[in-house]
Amino acid sequence: MAGTPTTRVGVDVGGTFTDVVLHTADGDLVTAKVPSTADQSVGVVRGIEEACERAGIDPTDIEAFAHAMTVSTNALLEGDGARSALVTTAGFRDVLELRRQDRPSLYDLDASKPDPLVPRRRRFEVDERVTVDGIETPVDESEVRALADEIRDCDAESVAVSLLHAYRHPENERTVASILREELDVPVSASHEVLAEFREYERTSTTAVDASVTPAIDAYLGRLEDEVASRGVPTPRVMQSNGGIAAAETVREHAVTTALSGPAAGVVGASDTATDVTETAGLVTFDMGGTSSDVSLVRDGEAERTTDAEIAGHPIGVPMVDVTTVGAGGGSVAWVDEGGALRVGPRSAGAEPGPACYGKGGTEPTVTDANVVLGYIGPDASLGGDLELDVEAAHDALARLADDADLDGPRAAARGVYRVANANMTRAIRRVTVERGHDPRNFALVAFGGAGPMHAGALAADLDVDTVVVPRACGVLSAYGLLAADEKHDAARTHQVALDDADPATIEAAYADLIEEVLSDVADPEVATVTRAVDCRYAGQSFEQTVSVPEFDPAAVAERFHAAHEDAHGYRLDDRVEVVTLRVSASVERDPLDVSYAGSGDPVTGTREAFFDGDYRETTVYDRAALAPATEFGGPAVLDGRESTVVVPPAWTGRVTADGTVVLERGERE
Repeated sequence: MAGTPTTRVGVDVGGTFTDVVLHTADGDLVTAKVPSTADQSVGVVRGIEEACERAGIDPTDIEAFAHAMTVSTNALLEGDGARSALVTTAGFRDVLELRRQDRPSLYDLDASKPDPLVPRRRRFEVDERVTVDGIETPVDESEVRALADEIRDCDAESVAVSLLHAYRHPENERTVASILREELDVPVSASHEVLAEFREYERTSTTAVDASVTPAIDAYLGRLEDEVASRGVPTPRVMQSNGGIAAAETVREHAVTTALSGPAAGVVGASDTATDVTETAGLVTFDMGGTSSDVSLVRDGEAERTTDAEIAGHPIGVPMVDVTTVGAGGGSVAWVDEGGALRVGPRSAGAEPGPACYGKGGTEPTVTDANVVLGYIGPDASLGGDLELDVEAAHDALARLADDADLDGPRAAARGVYRVANANMTRAIRRVTVERGHDPRNFALVAFGGAGPMHAGALAADLDVDTVVVPRACGVLSAYGLLAADEKHDAARTHQVALDDADPATIEAAYADLIEEVLSDVADPEVATVTRAVDCRYAGQSFEQTVSVPEFDPAAVAERFHAAHEDAHGYRLDDRVEVVTLRVSASVERDPLDVSYAGSGDPVTGTREAFFDGDYRETTVYDRAALAPATEFGGPAVLDGRESTVVVPPAWTGRVTADGTVVLERGERE
């Protein structure tokens, strides 16, 4: 039920820019984009202040603040998380090192895996033993207290505790964690609290990730809370990887849930904006920022989720929006490899010094520089809101690349960079569609991020997709998604049993415990919606399929599983079905955004040469903010916006919806 309109702000920190969307009580949508800073809280505050200045309000007028960040992701990617220790069952000290038997590159004899988050010298064993049937050897408390002294001596900044079968019988692990929390002045992550599921390596890895990022998250949120409080802005609520918002204090206790905070917000924003403007089977979300591109799938209005994610080579088993990332963004550097082939990324020029066209001392050619040379970004563009374009620097950078690649000048190099970057992103889209049994032609492509709308038309043509949706706040859609996201919490517990042998009363009791657990995190449990699911598999399988469970009826669960398995894998079996993991989610729906949009002024600002179909063509340029609802236009065209540019290829038409969303549709195929 919708409440009184409020002024709320969403802030998403990316690798290059910090994006801000301010929604006022009057329905106005104000955006801002500022360079990201080393201490992310500094950029966040600058962005909020800039958005408030544009809206003509004071920061004290803000009534709600939602935030997505890259603190956890950066700590994992850059290997600078907390100095952690690991406590595990005697004999299992090397679980993080042994991993699984799969190889990152099957035929590469020199292939290697990333170093464990916890080195062997900081991995400790405790004499205890638990089986799936119960405790065989209880923990000796004196041994744990002695262990605490060893951990203190190794200067650990956090501790992960992951004991064998603690997901089923956590008593020993609970004792160890309690003593360590009493003896040590550092955060302690216990696996039965982080991920109460089987598979020892994945559970230990997820717990180690939580321990590694917790100090950074705790310190960052503490700084941010102080900064915004001094300006009268409310304490932030934080986007989790599952696509839901949670209170800052909850996130501090479960830091691993923020590993894909920003990308998840973008998918939520895309779903909220585009679901009702197309008649397709679903959406492919395409977020191209300054450093990378993120691709995901939305079906039936819900983002696809996974519990089998990996960041920087470290498995993370908590529920996440299923996002595929490639190192191709606007700031991705173009280079020539030893074989003479043109490559793009994964290295990025970042925000400092940034692409050559930023005029901040950068000299390396990037995708953004290529878009300048191709005419997609105009010479008067104000990148990121405040950066003045240096067109000559972009041409110089591409000229040097042309010499290295033996190409005919900067324009040829720019065309090559654009095509290579698009090929990288096309492969990512195929991974979330074709390789999972989905036909991309049945989906609409939702393009956002600072660079996404410039590449979406070309990607759609490559994939045979007929509809591209570009939300009004496309340059800052992850920040917009923060304002649209519901509160959401998840809990799971492995409970392995043959479906035919499952006792409904026992299962229902386990669900009751999980429901109590998730509702304890919800701000207002009275208005929460609870959903239940179960992971099942055929006996002997090593993977599971998740199906909904309104109530535990074995026959109904079996039929849902058979149907889901056939939909995902193309077949069903008569084999025995096993229950593996019980899941519960609790969500609280947020009041919908009531966004006003009218468009104003003359939308046509002129023409410029832009590259289409193998040649440069005179192209109509529109001021996107001036396009009124119901406006229709044809390509080739370029829609200039404050945070992003929309490129409309020839033979495509566009229309503007009531909320300012642009829908592009491909004409007759040749």
